[in-house]
Amino acid sequence: MQSPLEKLNKFLELEREQNYENRAVVGGLDKAVPYWEREARAYQLPEELISFIVEKLQEYPRLQPEQRKEIIQQIFAQIETCGASNKAPAQLVEHPSRHSSKGSQQPSVKKETREEDNTQISKILQTPLERVSGVGKKTADALEKFGVRTLQDLLYFFPRRYDDYSRLKPINKLKYGDEVTVLGVIQAIASRPVRDGKMQLIEAIITDGTGTLRLSWFNKLWYVNRFPKGTQVAVSGKLDMYLGKLVMKDPEIEEIDREQLHTSRIVPVYPLTSELNQKTLRRLMYKTIMQWAPKVQDFLPTSVRTSLKLLELGIAISQTHFPDSQDSLDQARWRLAFDEIFLLQLGVLRQKLSWKSLPARVFEVPDSWIEQRLALLPYELTNAQKRAIQEIRIDLASGKPMDRLLQGDVGSGKTIVAAMAIGMVTYHGAQAAVMAPTSILAEQHYRNLSRVLTQSGDDLPAILQPEQIRLLTSDVRGAEREDILNGLQNGSVKLLIGTHALIEDPVQFQDLQLVVIDEQHRFGVSQRAALRKKGNNPHLLVMTATPIPRSLALTIYGDLDLTVMDEMPPGRQPVETHVLHPLERERAYQLIRHEISNGHQAYIIYPMVEQNENGDGLSVVQEFSRLQKEVFPDLNIGMMHGRLKPEEKDEVMARFRDGQYHILVSTSVIEVGVDVPNATVMVIEGANRFGLAQLHQFRGRVGRGAAKSYCLLIPESDDALENERLSVMVETNDGFVLAERDLQQRGPGEFLGTRQAGFTELKMANLTDVHII
Repeated sequence: MQSPLEKLNKFLELEREQNYENRAVVGGLDKAVPYWEREARAYQLPEELISFIVEKLQEYPRLQPEQRKEIIQQIFAQIETCGASNKAPAQLVEHPSRHSSKGSQQPSVKKETREEDNTQISKILQTPLERVSGVGKKTADALEKFGVRTLQDLLYFFPRRYDDYSRLKPINKLKYGDEVTVLGVIQAIASRPVRDGKMQLIEAIITDGTGTLRLSWFNKLWYVNRFPKGTQVAVSGKLDMYLGKLVMKDPEIEEIDREQLHTSRIVPVYPLTSELNQKTLRRLMYKTIMQWAPKVQDFLPTSVRTSLKLLELGIAISQTHFPDSQDSLDQARWRLAFDEIFLLQLGVLRQKLSWKSLPARVFEVPDSWIEQRLALLPYELTNAQKRAIQEIRIDLASGKPMDRLLQGDVGSGKTIVAAMAIGMVTYHGAQAAVMAPTSILAEQHYRNLSRVLTQSGDDLPAILQPEQIRLLTSDVRGAEREDILNGLQNGSVKLLIGTHALIEDPVQFQDLQLVVIDEQHRFGVSQRAALRKKGNNPHLLVMTATPIPRSLALTIYGDLDLTVMDEMPPGRQPVETHVLHPLERERAYQLIRHEISNGHQAYIIYPMVEQNENGDGLSVVQEFSRLQKEVFPDLNIGMMHGRLKPEEKDEVMARFRDGQYHILVSTSVIEVGVDVPNATVMVIEGANRFGLAQLHQFRGRVGRGAAKSYCLLIPESDDALENERLSVMVETNDGFVLAERDLQQRGPGEFLGTRQAGFTELKMANLTDVHII
């Protein structure tokens, strides 16, 4: 652990290098004084030394550069004088002027002492919260719900927002659309039943002396007692308009005290549970941060921090919780975001190096084998497909485990590439496995791969025989399952296709040498690792139909080599895309009827399973009933959403694929999925609620056959018609263009789907920030 004087020395040296411009610390050297003073007293430095340094640094900002230079020289001189007279330990800093003196002794911290201090601090930071003074079991249990279990977790338990009491707006200055925090006093609060008594509307009026503001919530009856007339509150939310007056719907509300009201500073607001209140938690956080943040070891070298203008870690943590200014907060969050991306990339690279250090079986095939197999296909491969096959061929012959991400838009022909990889491995008698996220997707792979791999020519035998390819899902039981397991163990089954059932214990391969994983983002790192363990350093090929911008792919999948298939097979028609006004919905229904009369099928997507308590937005459950009774009473409609059990989803999807349903009404669970070439219409309700990558995935569900296909985007309101994402969808069918736009507009969450191991740790970083990456 660095001593306070060592830290001070670094600040002063940096200040000297920057020509005394008062930029060594965010906001100026005087901003570091309170933290340094507390730490210096805890370190038991001489009182006269502390007082001298504090006094000099507090006047530092008001001085000219020449005067500042003199102040810094005085501080160093005082440290030396005080160090000699008080026999201070060797931790006292070295004077900058000594660098030019050859013969002088340079006092330095003993390395062993520093490491012992760091180890001790690290151990203390792992202390369970219930054993920390002032926490107690009840508070510790409440914080555990947020994953906060240790003292270190508490340091990284960041506010969810900030109320800037230094820049408040009075009510009479508020405008429609503002997202603000308003302080006021409850003037009136009451509840009344609405919607035939099914819901309770709570309404309150607050005043701050300049005007009044109406607030409203649904079904939060306890607010009436919790915030009675006269309560001082802070409310945060977006300002709306109702009957010509400003209102705030469903705002966050918090009782405040006079002490908080008059702080005139940025106040952190933490996530809460029913067992925690803001005031108690804020007090605990302040005590913890002030005591422990300065002691946190900074893993980044000073040279790196200086060159990148990054705050010291302890200061960044302190300023994130209790910022001195908006600028301090921005710089603190930037430092912590940098750490997250840096450590994420470091972990990913370590994983890659670890995997690449292992040996793997070499699989080589002659050029003639490749040429003959491709000649059997009824179509010419795109250049992107040929390039992908060649890269995989090089990987399999390298003697190192292949670790490749095959990224290609919907319909770009990834299946044939995977089939060739499987063929190269089974050519040598080894086994391969393909894992898909759902049973119905696994069945689709089984049909498509079987068709390619069992194809033979006049003098050319098939790559595999039908009995050598098996499908294993949770539905496969009894004698059939036993037969598959035996075939895997004795080597007669060469290719196994299935769901996560592949990684369960009874499944044992004789010689697994290639693992293919479809829709990579649906599987965690642990599932990938579990399947790999079924073989001895098998080669790995992961595939995704989700276009991911290169900067993002290198961060998220940095452990994988990247192959991008950015060409579509010739003859595939682009899907005709239109944005409809909500009042034009009947036109969409007419198109659906027309297409169904021609023997085709349609999807209708909704953003929610059921309406929320505010009644906002269209939902699958309500609309399914309306569509079946009022709009398409003569047609068969299926319903799909995330609350169905996996087997129920598979059944609905199978019925739609087999033509038993004319229309499938669904939520976003349909996003990655099954190939239904007969579906030609995709209607997306509430289209403004979805990201570009999601909209593109939905559109990719149609246009998979020879018939002309359509995608109709219906936003929720007139305002949403101007939505930029919807305009881009009409402009292009290119998934990579859309992904780049989505990265700029909405962030990566939309096309990453299920969060991967590691991303749950990202609290400050945004994977869209290409500058940090």
